[in-house]
Amino acid sequence: MNNEAIEIKCLLEALFEKSGHDFRDYSTAHITRRLRHVRTLSGAESITHMIHRLLYDPGFLDLLLHQLSINVTEMFRDPAFYRAVRHKVVPLLATWPHIKVWHAGCASGEEAYSMAIVLREAGIYPRCQIYATDFSPAVLNDARQGIYPVERIKAYTENYLKAGGTESFSDYYTSKYDYAMMNNAIKANIVFAEHNLAIDAVFSEVNLVVCRNVMIYFSRALQQRVLRLFHESLCPGGILCLGSKETVAAECRSLFEPLDEEQRIYRRVYR
Repeated sequence: MNNEAIEIKCLLEALFEKSGHDFRDYSTAHITRRLRHVRTLSGAESITHMIHRLLYDPGFLDLLLHQLSINVTEMFRDPAFYRAVRHKVVPLLATWPHIKVWHAGCASGEEAYSMAIVLREAGIYPRCQIYATDFSPAVLNDARQGIYPVERIKAYTENYLKAGGTESFSDYYTSKYDYAMMNNAIKANIVFAEHNLAIDAVFSEVNLVVCRNVMIYFSRALQQRVLRLFHESLCPGGILCLGSKETVAAECRSLFEPLDEEQRIYRRVYR
């Protein structure tokens, strides 16, 4: 193990002891890349210097947590996935009188709002509750506000149409100056809350778990932990949606059956 790897290991231990946020089982390549970026951004002399700052500088701790959060997202990202949700997931959700959705690792909220729009257009949103969670309070605050740069709206609109949108996308937001704000009707049934997939337990039984393009940053051991957490969270027959580069680990394959393998949509096995 080289010196940088030892420093990173010590920093992650310190971060866990200081804040309770556990990144020790995240992908080594991902964590190394992000910490090097933080070092450059903050002007820290070394990773060891960063350890001292996270222990004694609350502002640096906030910066570190924000930079370690996964914020690569957009509305209706991967339109084919949302088309599959409309045709294969929504009909199953509609069979339940009350529908709970857990959007884990929601980042700045775009995909949670996308799911809300799909459920609204299916006519079942009034009986849905979406729990959108992330470990970063700063990111959750952005998600809660639902305000996005207006220059992104063209791409979001194109994604929406490719995803099988049936209304005018402009009906779901209000533009003001250089920003677009999601309408209150879409926000109404979404609760944003802190939850850390690496250390926290089940908080509710749900019908649908959406966790897309998050586990690619986890070690295999952490992926298995999270998949078991999702299994415990889902009601019998509940549905799990993963990202395009993710799949159910071999060790957890008996817990889920494919509903749409291509779009990484699975169903909790009855047992």
